[in-house]
Amino acid sequence: MSGNPLAVAEPWDLVADGYAEFAPALMQPFSDRALEFASLTPSSQVIDVAAGTGALSLLAAPQVARVQAIDFSAPMIERLTAAARAAGVTNIEARVGDGQALPFDSDTFDAGFSMFGLMFFPERAKGFAELFRVLRPGGTAVVSSWAPVAESPLMRTMFGALHAADPSVQEPQPNYLSLENPEVFQTEMRRAGFEAVSIQRHSTALAFVSADEMWETLVRSSAPLALMRRSVGEQVWAERVALMKAYLAEHYRPQRPLSTTAFLGIGHKPLA
Repeated sequence: MSGNPLAVAEPWDLVADGYAEFAPALMQPFSDRALEFASLTPSSQVIDVAAGTGALSLLAAPQVARVQAIDFSAPMIERLTAAARAAGVTNIEARVGDGQALPFDSDTFDAGFSMFGLMFFPERAKGFAELFRVLRPGGTAVVSSWAPVAESPLMRTMFGALHAADPSVQEPQPNYLSLENPEVFQTEMRRAGFEAVSIQRHSTALAFVSADEMWETLVRSSAPLALMRRSVGEQVWAERVALMKAYLAEHYRPQRPLSTTAFLGIGHKPLA
């Protein structure tokens, strides 16, 4: 089992509102790219595992017959459902559930996705196996995971701000046993049964009108920072916020794009 604090629902519950508001700016380019790999048609049945507030589900819905979205955070699913309703989207069915034990029959979906979700599962092998199980023969899976922080100027800037506020916080070193390692990523998909597996690198960039906007955008949707805020208390958090904002004001030039990179793992369920 994983000791990752992000492998449970609570931190994601805490940031559901901010995630719904701000995360699509960062997530949508990767979701757009993921959909390109799946060869969707108007008759496609799609599953979105660890769907969050629905960045991919909402993009996929106009292209397919139905999207089944599942996430272990009830507040995230509530925001997804509200967003679909507001957009007049009627072919998304969203539910709370475990991506390691999907509540669907085998051989059900033409395409399956997990955008920055399966990477946190306590048992990734179960996540990949379940995604494989529910796909129809010939179906395509696309799973995304962040590349190492060192490859992301956006994330390096944020960790610089965190370090300025708390010198014990260090920039994470690459974890070569995780999906940050393309070889591990490819191996785990193949072990689940996927064929013709490829790991594609994709980058996007965000620019902000000010350091304050950057802070609001990234912090309000950050589960790790929500955990930090709760652990240190409001007084210490306010002190750290001041230090982090001062760091960003000094080191971020308004409207300067900062890139971030992810890996997209694409695999196919054999026809026979």
